[in-house]
Amino acid sequence: MYKWILPSLSEILAENQSSIAECSPAKAERQWRVSLAATEHLLLKTLATASVDTTQGLVLAAPAPLFSQPKLTQSLETVTFTAKPFNPLALMPFQMPCAMPGLDYVNESVNEEIAPHESVLPLLPADPLGAEQFCLVFTDKFRLVLVLATHKNGKKTFSFSFEPEVVQQAWRSLGARVMLANPEFFARLDALVEQYSPVAPDYRIMIEFSQLLLQEVTEAEETRDSLLGTGDKDNNSSSMPNAQCPIPHTQSPNPDVELLQAFAHEVRTPLTTIRTMTRLLLKRRDLDASVINRLKVIDHECTEQIDRMELLFKAAELETTTSAKSSKTQLTPMSLDQVLQQSIPRWEQAAHRRNLTLNVVLPQQLPTVVSNPMMLDQVLTGLIENFTRSLPSGSHIQVQVIPAGDQLKLQLSPQFGCKDSNKAATPATPPIRKALGQLLMFQPETGTISLNIAATKHLFQAIGGKLIVRQRPHYGEVLTIFLPLEVSNK
Repeated sequence: MYKWILPSLSEILAENQSSIAECSPAKAERQWRVSLAATEHLLLKTLATASVDTTQGLVLAAPAPLFSQPKLTQSLETVTFTAKPFNPLALMPFQMPCAMPGLDYVNESVNEEIAPHESVLPLLPADPLGAEQFCLVFTDKFRLVLVLATHKNGKKTFSFSFEPEVVQQAWRSLGARVMLANPEFFARLDALVEQYSPVAPDYRIMIEFSQLLLQEVTEAEETRDSLLGTGDKDNNSSSMPNAQCPIPHTQSPNPDVELLQAFAHEVRTPLTTIRTMTRLLLKRRDLDASVINRLKVIDHECTEQIDRMELLFKAAELETTTSAKSSKTQLTPMSLDQVLQQSIPRWEQAAHRRNLTLNVVLPQQLPTVVSNPMMLDQVLTGLIENFTRSLPSGSHIQVQVIPAGDQLKLQLSPQFGCKDSNKAATPATPPIRKALGQLLMFQPETGTISLNIAATKHLFQAIGGKLIVRQRPHYGEVLTIFLPLEVSNK
């Protein structure tokens, strides 16, 4: 018996799967995050050969856009569903992507940094689907549905399915809701879904997804075993979790870490909604230039804070689910040159906003490093953001990248009130920092809250690197990052 006139996505999956075990909220949410990470990896590999100028898939998600990688935001069309009690999005015109047939919409006011394929649809307030988090992925190679549901008894369940018929049933349920809330747009969205035929996925895609899931679960089990000192003797580690409810074992939760996770999530979710609304407004052609500029500032500030919250969340997750040693199984050879080309303009912009100057010195040719492509740019940018916040106005920052044996060395050195490197720098007083729980620190002079040194070092260990912090009398705080180079097989 359905809870409402239309089945929720969790009810559809429950009907088509033999058993879905109820979990504690923390475990179910962890399964949701692990599966989203595996999906993002799978999409990046699946779309690796696609051009970013062409749309390669569709994502229907709630409560907010789930993927942040530029490759995906440019290659995927995204429709976000929301069911807030007062929903200003319902009063806004629904925007389908410009590639939609028959849509005389030209994206003239959106700059290159804004994802051009985001849309928002409201759900009715009485709809129980508003209490579920879900993600439907449509590509030429596979279809996938993931659902995190909360039950009246406080338990949560996570489930997913690649079965074409199950995903099609989930779409029919969502499509019926679009008919109720926004009937004039159903035909357009239905035509978009139909572009991706419901074919059974190649077995290699299933294997790849399973390996990505098991990798995350195995890392959590290894962490649990190392903490308990049980190793392979623990009988619980011998049982394989089923596909509907892979339950990773973790250490006892720390209240500070749980609070940080909850805080990061609560801040990130509304900011993502604000950013989505802002980008929808930016797509309009009837706005004044001054309004467009202000909206771009709002978009930038939201993106910056969303990235900060994501970094805090990942740091908290490292404390509860993984260790630096086990995280290194995700490391792959990657081009640092590509990362720096994308990151340096953002670093310069962050420095300029605080009346600082930044100079990056690079070797003529950057070697290939071994790290985590998903996290390296985010961790480096977060570190430099915090570094710039701790410096007084007028300071100069030098970022130097040089080979150092079998590692690559990236060093951040400040110079206060002096842009000429040949002159002696004014001695700097170390910034005052106060500890906030296990992972955070507070800088009273600037009001900045950031990850503490230990948590930041842990993040760099997780991506294969090492962070060293030194306080030098005439230079202030100097940060040095080491990343391992790819080992040649010659």
